[in-house]
Amino acid sequence: MTVLLAGCGDLGTEAGLRFAALGHRVVGWRRSPGKLPPAIEGVAADLASADLPPVPADTSAVVIAVAADSPTEDAYRAAYVEGASHVLDALERDGVVPRRVLFVSSTAVYGDAGGGRVDETTVAAPGGFSGRVLLEAEDLIASRLAGTAAAPVSLRLGGIYGPGRTRLIDQVRGGTAVVPEDIRYTNRIHRDDAAAAIVHLATMEPAPAPVYIGVDNEAADLGSVLRFLAAEMKLPAPAVGDAGPARGGNKRCSSALLRASGFTFAFPTFREGYRDVLAGNGVRHP
Repeated sequence: MTVLLAGCGDLGTEAGLRFAALGHRVVGWRRSPGKLPPAIEGVAADLASADLPPVPADTSAVVIAVAADSPTEDAYRAAYVEGASHVLDALERDGVVPRRVLFVSSTAVYGDAGGGRVDETTVAAPGGFSGRVLLEAEDLIASRLAGTAAAPVSLRLGGIYGPGRTRLIDQVRGGTAVVPEDIRYTNRIHRDDAAAAIVHLATMEPAPAPVYIGVDNEAADLGSVLRFLAAEMKLPAPAVGDAGPARGGNKRCSSALLRASGFTFAFPTFREGYRDVLAGNGVRHP
């Protein structure tokens, strides 16, 4: 089948390579297509523009995996809401109805749960503009595809780490990491597992559910993660103190539905994943 990657940064490129390894034709839209590996047919496209390239007529799956240019509401709206709208406009313009449209979203749509458990049945209640904008983009896609043969799927990813995504490692190594005074749960997923989940949901049969949470098997408190990293790097454990506001809210997200669909994590917890990163495995795609 032909897969259109609308947005082809690090995560989209990794997913594209995995689609290609399965024998699918992969077309990647991005502003700088020359940076894409040969397995992906790069096409110059700016999703912020309404003037997008032609959609391959035999496109079976569309993956919308974009990133905002800056951490502002305007940038998020331009990337996620307007970007998704422009992709859907291009599909309508060219009369292409894919079997599936997968939107890469975030667990930020759930806001804070006071350390409680969150799954796909939890009502989304964003606590900040990022979650609100992503939820708006999800709703836009679902409403625009209603009544068509294209099935919308939102994959709500936790914090992505992996090759080149080493914020916590850098904090521990640089001595700036602070263990929160309270238990603060975090939800994360290795970049490779996030890409594998995209491929899984875009190709699985029967059709997937409308929403999946993409996090690993353990919602670990931040202090445990930081102490683990320090031990792995043979550094002193970070001090306990005021760590500032929680990033993304305090919640324990569950990927039980994703796992029940047949997906298996290569890195089921942060331990396996961060050990792989510390070993220098993998590359971040430009």
